[in-house]
Amino acid sequence: MNITTEKMRFWSPEVRELKPYVPGEQPKIQNLLKLNTNENPYPPSPKVVEAVQAILADSADVLRLYPDPDATLLKQAIAKQQNVAVSNIFVGNGSDEVLAHIFKAFFVQQQPILYADITYSFYPVYSQFFGVKTQEIPLNDHFEIIVEDYKQPNGGIIITNPNAPTSIALGLSAIEEVLQANPNSVVVIDEAYVDFGAESAVDLVGKYENLVVCQTTSKSRSLAGLRVGFAIAQPHLIAALEAVKNSFNSYPMDRFAIAAAVASFEDQTYFEAQCQKVIASRETLVANLEELGFTVLPSKANFIFASLPSKNVGELAAQLREQGIIVRYFNKPRINQFLRITVGTDEQNQRLVDTLKNTILA
Repeated sequence: MNITTEKMRFWSPEVRELKPYVPGEQPKIQNLLKLNTNENPYPPSPKVVEAVQAILADSADVLRLYPDPDATLLKQAIAKQQNVAVSNIFVGNGSDEVLAHIFKAFFVQQQPILYADITYSFYPVYSQFFGVKTQEIPLNDHFEIIVEDYKQPNGGIIITNPNAPTSIALGLSAIEEVLQANPNSVVVIDEAYVDFGAESAVDLVGKYENLVVCQTTSKSRSLAGLRVGFAIAQPHLIAALEAVKNSFNSYPMDRFAIAAAVASFEDQTYFEAQCQKVIASRETLVANLEELGFTVLPSKANFIFASLPSKNVGELAAQLREQGIIVRYFNKPRINQFLRITVGTDEQNQRLVDTLKNTILA
């Protein structure tokens, strides 16, 4: 929508300057193979569906009454699964909302916060939105985070692990080194993709009073449509997040989301099996793409970051789209010759490989 400058006079000055986050495309195309937004190709646990249906059966009150503002049952389920106390848990409407509260609660400081130059693109948006000072720390030539670069004065640190869109994971010892070097700053580890092979920093929460771990149910638990995210930290940090939440929206979690997420956390066997299926499919996809000449960064996520030296990948993405396959292309410095490709089922991945091999690269 094109808004004239004259009409924008009603906007606050800050909003006029905002550069909003651009979410992954959700197109309506027949026979679409959607590999652009890192959704899980498998459905959630059957127990999730049962839990939602049970809520619907009590429809007389489920829509009339407010949900539990503390989402107590969900906090209890997460705490049990993560082996922490309920007082260590904060929940929100997707991890994006949790991250927004984190920025407001901890990062509005005199010193700039530190994050990688190539990482989740919501961080610059939130920084601008909340007036947070920032300093981008370049990844090295192999797209890796260098811990030494985070040993400098700062107002907070946020690291996506595994990183997005690169898919590369940082080891737990490296995360601990960052925490030890910054005892007076909050260090946030954004673990949206951690369940696909990376090491979680949750086990470090009891040891470090400056650590916040953020996770989501959107990826590994197949609940992207219900928007459930959470943070794990020591109680003094959780209290700050609760204060921000209750100053913004005291009922962020609806009854359906709470019930579904609880059921998901209670079915650990199903969750682990689906993660292993994605990991196995990822390794097969990587091998097949490398046979076609792609260079693929080492992935611990449910997506891969791949380049094809012999071809402009922006054009390649457009050609895939013509074949009903969409992947994510970032036309940005340093990564404009890479595609981010969500790992699908084996059948979906094979369709991608066959299309490349037999049509586009033939």
